Amino acid sequence: MLCLERSGSLYVMPSTAAKTVGYSDRINHALAFAAKHHDQQVRKGTRLPYLTHPANVAIILTGYGCDETTVVAGILHDVIEDCVTKDYTAEMLEQRIASKFGADVLETVLAVTHRRHNDEGDEFSPEEQKQDYLRRLQDANDRALWVCAADKLHNANSIHTDVQRTIQPENVWARFKVGKTGTIRWYRSVYDRLCELGFDAPIMSELERTVKALEQL
Repeated sequence: MLCLERSGSLYVMPSTAAKTVGYSDRINHALAFAAKHHDQQVRKGTRLPYLTHPANVAIILTGYGCDETTVVAGILHDVIEDCVTKDYTAEMLEQRIASKFGADVLETVLAVTHRRHNDEGDEFSPEEQKQDYLRRLQDANDRALWVCAADKLHNANSIHTDVQRTIQPENVWARFKVGKTGTIRWYRSVYDRLCELGFDAPIMSELERTVKALEQL
């Protein structure tokens, strides 16, 4: 399975030089950077360190043969969205990512970051945030679409696994403000949006199976 590059309307095999080796100093640096900024954060409704999520996104992207820049962006994809503190503003985090990992990584991360305000500075409602995210995928680069798919694949699969393992599935759905129906609808919406944009990379088959499995719960 390969992280294919777009050529016109088709995805083609990347050059050998563009393929990731699965580990590099840059990937290690990204993991350390994410660990620092996600420190003390846990996965919603669990005691799992939050870092397990970006690490799994990286594993998924690596498994599909994605290049190093895509994997690094996958590791950092939630930093700007979730790690603003009194010490680090969103602008500071953007500058740090760009200076340490490059403009390509920053562009990809921003494309999959939920914005809290529109271009005029008005605050989004939760539903408006989601619609803004889906709309901005139109202008996202291919790396961002890969990160989006891997992010949603890991999250949806984690939810499905947690529901299957527990005797009280309602507790899993209670983690999410929109409940079971809204959560499942969100993952279906992202999958459908990626399809609308013509993103037919191999990961989409796995994402489709996972979304359908959620819908069958």
